[in-house]
Amino acid sequence: MFVSEKAPAKINLTLDALFKRPDGYHELEMVMTTVDLFDRIDLYQTNKSITLESSSGLVPQDERNLAFRAAALLKEKTGCDKGVHIYIDKRIPVAAGLAGGSSDAAATLRGCNRLWGLGLSDAELAEIGAEIGSDVPFCVYSNTALAQGRGEVLTALPAPPTCWVVLAKPNHGVSTADVFGKLRVHAITDHPQTSRMIEAVKKRDYEGIIRHLGNVLEPVTMDMHEDVRQLKERMLRFGADGVLMSGSGPTVFALVKQESRAVRMVNSLRGFCQQVFAVRMLGVRRESVLDDVRTK
Repeated sequence: MFVSEKAPAKINLTLDALFKRPDGYHELEMVMTTVDLFDRIDLYQTNKSITLESSSGLVPQDERNLAFRAAALLKEKTGCDKGVHIYIDKRIPVAAGLAGGSSDAAATLRGCNRLWGLGLSDAELAEIGAEIGSDVPFCVYSNTALAQGRGEVLTALPAPPTCWVVLAKPNHGVSTADVFGKLRVHAITDHPQTSRMIEAVKKRDYEGIIRHLGNVLEPVTMDMHEDVRQLKERMLRFGADGVLMSGSGPTVFALVKQESRAVRMVNSLRGFCQQVFAVRMLGVRRESVLDDVRTK
């Protein structure tokens, strides 16, 4: 038996940290959506064991991988006695602020739910996913949402207006823990206007979305990596309508309406960093690569 799932990348239209919580995490408030850049997760039913391989040598291919952990936790929670071989066709850059690992885990939860005939709802899968990582619940739904708490408390939003998104990742990763470790919430003077971003998304107001892009982690990561700042400046010079770093970085994205401008921007950025993509804003979950469980 075989199923396949798409695991889309996410971007943050806003990311705000309100305060440091007693549990050591930051209380977050974020507007997140998805873009048309996917990993593909192929799942093959086996007798009992869980195994994993990937097209990328940059991700662990054992129990350290979030997708592996997702399958193992789903088995544990449901008492399922079946196994799975997970193959990850990796297209989302690694350690990029695009939630690639979390999206792989979420796709594995959705796919194993179908493969093993468990019949769990998205809400039940999201609850399990929250034990794996803060972004996994959002990635289970893969829509557009206001995310609060550590990122696991979700309020659904409509998809933003369609536009082109140019993603560019510098030739290094960033540790999310390191970035949050350097964040000083009390020193933030320019918090994103989350409510206004929500209003702009609901009204499908492209100009409003551009005006209210904001990420409190951006200056922290830029202080650690000057090339992130330079990348944002280049995108603005090349004619982006709006530019923001996603998550803890280092990926920076530009929003543009015209395909021709997106193509020119990609060509202009290739000499500055190797991983550059022009994709469409998505904002809603697309159907799985294969709609039905198939025998192979």
